[in-house]
Amino acid sequence: MFWELAGVPAVAVRRGTRVESVHHVAACVASADGTIVEKIGTIETPVFLRSSAKPFIAAAAVRAGVLEAFGFGDRELAVMCASHNGEPGHTEVVAAMLERIGARVDDLRCGVQTPAYEPAAAALAARGEAPTQLNHNCSGKHAGILAFAKLLGAPFEGYLEPSHPAQREILALCERVSDDTFDGDKLAVDGCGIPVYATTLRNAAMSFARFASLEHLDDDDAAALARVAAAMANEPWYVAGTGRFDTDLMRATHGRVVGKAGAEAVHCDALLDAGLGVALKVLDGTRRAAPPATIALLDRLRALEPDARAALEPHVRVAVRNVAGRVVGDVAALDGWLPQEIALDV
Repeated sequence: MFWELAGVPAVAVRRGTRVESVHHVAACVASADGTIVEKIGTIETPVFLRSSAKPFIAAAAVRAGVLEAFGFGDRELAVMCASHNGEPGHTEVVAAMLERIGARVDDLRCGVQTPAYEPAAAALAARGEAPTQLNHNCSGKHAGILAFAKLLGAPFEGYLEPSHPAQREILALCERVSDDTFDGDKLAVDGCGIPVYATTLRNAAMSFARFASLEHLDDDDAAALARVAAAMANEPWYVAGTGRFDTDLMRATHGRVVGKAGAEAVHCDALLDAGLGVALKVLDGTRRAAPPATIALLDRLRALEPDARAALEPHVRVAVRNVAGRVVGDVAALDGWLPQEIALDV
């Protein structure tokens, strides 16, 4: 069956002053009880959250006591939630986590990836070194799941499989938080090999509202998610890295908006002050459109102070450059794709 998801024209790519391409976006803003504050496009068709689900994956390990068992702090927890650049600071934390749990780099089944941060990739090449699993953007998540397996007395082998004890605990928490069930075609394999879940934008927004407000959760899930939010807010560089939108967003808002990107241009945000959640999907999966659209929506929700909005300017209007480095256009949100006013009194 064809994917039934519709959006609105939200982000334009301009060459000179003429629009060359347009990206359509669907989005939902919801409260912790599932009340829809605003919807744009189709919000009831399941989409894979991809890495936007990482805070909930990490929360399952936190709930079980992984932090206390292995002496992990904010940096380790932040990198467990990360889609990181593979910069030295990221890989050093993941390597130390593996050493602490008695695991080897080869125990990571995420695969090998060149660092996403070009200077880090160039430095590796200049030293004549090949990238390893540590450089993979999901290595922190995988190290966290290995630690979870160790805590449970389960083997490292097979930790990618849905039947593994750690994965069963992760699935259970994700289902509790989202009020959803993940089976059939709503359960698949992510790019790094672990199970990935599809839920509606409405349920994703509600999940992030619960992440923000800690309401409609049992006490243990609430405590775990509060710890995750604090780590991401306190150590935003470890969640993404240099020049990355998620890092810059959490820095600019002083952790009052906790955001997490997912592959195929998903972006979800927990608005801690308002207790609301935002889930956004660029329909064609082009990630360049997600930051401008997210900023426009957060701005309309009054989640960005003027100084935060100014700090995020590099992600509001992104330069398009040709091969010689000359600026020839930009990527920016269109005017008029959002309602003029969004009522926040839910």
